[in-house]
Amino acid sequence: MTLKKTALVTGSVSGIGLGIAKDLAKQGYKILISDINLSVAEDVAQSINQSGGDALAFKLDVTVQADIDNVIARAEEFNNRIDVLVNNAGIQYVSKLEEFPAEKWQLITNVLLVGPAMMTKAVLPLMRANNFGRIINIGSLHGLVASPFKSAYVAAKHGIIGFSKVIALETGDQDITINTICPAYVKTPLVEKQIADTAKEHGISEEEVVNNIMLAPMPKKAFIDIEEICGSVSYLASDLAKNMTGQTMVLDGGWVAR
Repeated sequence: MTLKKTALVTGSVSGIGLGIAKDLAKQGYKILISDINLSVAEDVAQSINQSGGDALAFKLDVTVQADIDNVIARAEEFNNRIDVLVNNAGIQYVSKLEEFPAEKWQLITNVLLVGPAMMTKAVLPLMRANNFGRIINIGSLHGLVASPFKSAYVAAKHGIIGFSKVIALETGDQDITINTICPAYVKTPLVEKQIADTAKEHGISEEEVVNNIMLAPMPKKAFIDIEEICGSVSYLASDLAKNMTGQTMVLDGGWVAR
């Protein structure tokens, strides 16, 4: 009997993470739903289970090592395997560097860079034991380009691309891959708040932020759909992607082609 593959998606109760979790559940994966709020994670897992999927809920703050360790300690509940890790959890803060609270800068780095590194470190022994693993980082176009007032976010997203390249070299001896998906703006609650914050910082309307800042560099002039990211995750998680590792998959409507 072939064991069901398991996918752990961090920050999987809303936005991109929720979309990925639901899509993988439909494909037959056992899904580990995780969030800093356990009750919300439990609600999402219950919804997936009621829809015919298979999900477990975990409290997981990727900046807290004890939370990470607790997930691995419960590995028997998911057949001692994490086949796919999607490092998705994210936060944002928009401010000039001179006014950027030091603790916010540190927190963004911990969530977006240190957290994925520690999650990867935690799951690699299980992946090596099964000679299979797909680590997929949800990066950002800001891993390739910069925007003002996002110094911590841009630095961390650039960092995750470099981190992925290193781990690709370290895991090349087995059927384990690591890649980073870098979308341009996706209409999520995180981006909705970012629109408001950016409008305030620039002293312009939210409509002007969307049209003149966010979509202006994109030849296609459109937000990226969560379904596009789900499709990219599906490919990177598949056997067909066994030789795609250390790569950056860019979904940007032609932004960086300029």
